[in-house]
Amino acid sequence: MTKPIELYFWPTPNGWKIPIALEEMGLAYNVNPIDINKGDQFTEAYTQISPNGKIPAIVDPDGPDGEPIAIFESGAILQYLARKTGKFYGSSERDRIEIDQWLFWQVGGVGPMAGQAHHFLVYAPKFEPPQDLPYAKNRYRTEVARLYKVLDIQLAGKDYMCGAYSIADIATWGWVSLWRRQEQDIDALPNVKAWLERMKARPGVQAGRGLIAEKRGEANQKEVQASAMFDKPA
Repeated sequence: MTKPIELYFWPTPNGWKIPIALEEMGLAYNVNPIDINKGDQFTEAYTQISPNGKIPAIVDPDGPDGEPIAIFESGAILQYLARKTGKFYGSSERDRIEIDQWLFWQVGGVGPMAGQAHHFLVYAPKFEPPQDLPYAKNRYRTEVARLYKVLDIQLAGKDYMCGAYSIADIATWGWVSLWRRQEQDIDALPNVKAWLERMKARPGVQAGRGLIAEKRGEANQKEVQASAMFDKPA
């Protein structure tokens, strides 16, 4: 009997990608919480699995040639799982090229830009002293808006980003679902708005999004100051 995949995870937009994929692909997995607020991601044991000290990561006991393999970086994990199962990665090389383009658009654009928007709009103002930086706030709010307009155009006439449901949708949904934190106008993006609802209705998305959801909350000033996630201003 195949052993379950070990998932190293915290409920963040990057973290959600992998349990959603595992649920959608019907793969068994065990959850290993990595509390990024307490610094679990920097422990020696975890960096043996994820050298960059970020979540998510997996260990698949049934890796290539039947040997275990550890994988970090959410995009690489999604590609691996899609190849392993033959699911959500198209049916032709042209399909896979399109999916890869939009997957890398997410990991190189949406994630970093939305993450910076969260930092400067939500967290930095809670530092002591507050780091309320209008230029940084506007810079990342504006770039997220540009990216979401690109997505709205791509979704015109489609149910999903590349036509059929794919790992590109799985990668992108979590970040875009937090549009309010990024101070975006979702009503100006009708295709994105419909896609968000379509994604939210999928049982696999619901299950992945709900994984240890009780651990996720809105940090107050004291929690931000204590969090291992942030370098504090000098």
